[in-house]
Amino acid sequence: MKRRKFVKNVSMGIAALELGLLASCATDSLEEELLDYTLKAGKGKPPKTNPRNPLRIPNLFSGGQLHAGEYLADVGGGQTSRVWAFNDSFPGPTIEISRGEIFSPTFQHSLQDKSIVHWHGMLVDHENDGHPKFAFDSGKQYDYNFTVNQRATLNWYHPHPHGKTGEQVNMGLAGAFIIRDQEEQAKQLPAGDYEIPLIIRDVSFDRQGNLEYKPRSGGFVGKTFLVNGTTEPFIEVDRAVYRLRILNGSNARIFGFNLSNNDSFRLIGNDGGFLENEVSIENIVASPAERLDLLVDFRNVAAGESVMLRDAFSGWELLEFKVGNKLITTDVPAVSSTIQTLGNPARTRNFSFDGMSKINGQLYEMDRIDWEVPFNETEEWIFTTNGNAPHPVHIHGAYFQVQSREGGRNQLFPWERGWKDTVLLEDGETVRVLIKFDTPEVQGGTYLMHCHKLEHEDMGMMANFKVLNASV
Repeated sequence: MKRRKFVKNVSMGIAALELGLLASCATDSLEEELLDYTLKAGKGKPPKTNPRNPLRIPNLFSGGQLHAGEYLADVGGGQTSRVWAFNDSFPGPTIEISRGEIFSPTFQHSLQDKSIVHWHGMLVDHENDGHPKFAFDSGKQYDYNFTVNQRATLNWYHPHPHGKTGEQVNMGLAGAFIIRDQEEQAKQLPAGDYEIPLIIRDVSFDRQGNLEYKPRSGGFVGKTFLVNGTTEPFIEVDRAVYRLRILNGSNARIFGFNLSNNDSFRLIGNDGGFLENEVSIENIVASPAERLDLLVDFRNVAAGESVMLRDAFSGWELLEFKVGNKLITTDVPAVSSTIQTLGNPARTRNFSFDGMSKINGQLYEMDRIDWEVPFNETEEWIFTTNGNAPHPVHIHGAYFQVQSREGGRNQLFPWERGWKDTVLLEDGETVRVLIKFDTPEVQGGTYLMHCHKLEHEDMGMMANFKVLNASV
């Protein structure tokens, strides 16, 4: 797999590094474009003058039934596209819930293949996690019921049937799952119209304008992009501080985010919620399933100007912020949080991600338990590649803390601090994490570890493990 140097923000003191972009799984006509990317901390370019479309903000989920089926979606500019959607919403309706509340939807679908919903990032018991063994046929239903008992963050939900996850997610079945808590409320962060959820992903359309899923074994890479289901989107903003809640909802594509005016993001959180201390940074990489919590300051941008959220790898200008006249001078104080540091692991486990379909030399088997994990004990898990990276490694049932990366990029990055549930493993890399399954609900449950490049997952790069009950 070829590489191009990825130059980080000089002010952060991060050296040049290399990052792969899944060129091996592009279509032939797209392959050279994907290979030719460079991210530099240089001068921004002005936005394109092509007409853009108003950004869709998904409605909130009102509770009750969550249904997955075909839907004719307006993707902007008068274009409609046949997609698969939750509750006739593309992307799915945003779930917003406070810590301590009960979440009890009923999932139904009218898809050809079996399906089940996984609440990605949620710490729940086995029956509510969306394990593929619970996938069911059209015409039936699955009742979920769990109490939200974790810190504020942006999670998401998507199907998880074995062998069909890539198709069902790519065709549109995904949505945001936002948790609120008292700590977040006390920080007085931008809210309402000043908090913008962004599900960013790549897609391909067929000649009729419908979503088209043509995977390759190395992973699906689309020919264009959507933000909240919108092609070439824009949003009107005030001269104020905004909070962007970003999810990389792609099957396989890695994004390199920056702003066209070279301003820095204030990185305040990631997969597992707030960081211990915020970081000012110009360029951020997000692999599939990773989330970012960012503050962006438009107060010094002149009224009538535009700022673009860009993907430096593809050159796509993902979202245009059209800055208006209204000035809101209110500042957002530095954001920090308390994170319990894991240490003193009781044992070490080693995992090799082999080719495009195996972990430790084994294809996934639904009914096989590959290892058992004691409850409430810290463990060290070591991930290595054995070809065909990148592999975004995702673990169900607990968050982890990334300790080190050796080989390849040979460093940790600011967006990998704090609590994570997905970490990017590139060719030639060894990544160490510490993890502890200490949420009471996970005791006795079977959970998954897998590559979140969904085509790799579907081909078998996934494993079951069981969390043991606490010793009496």
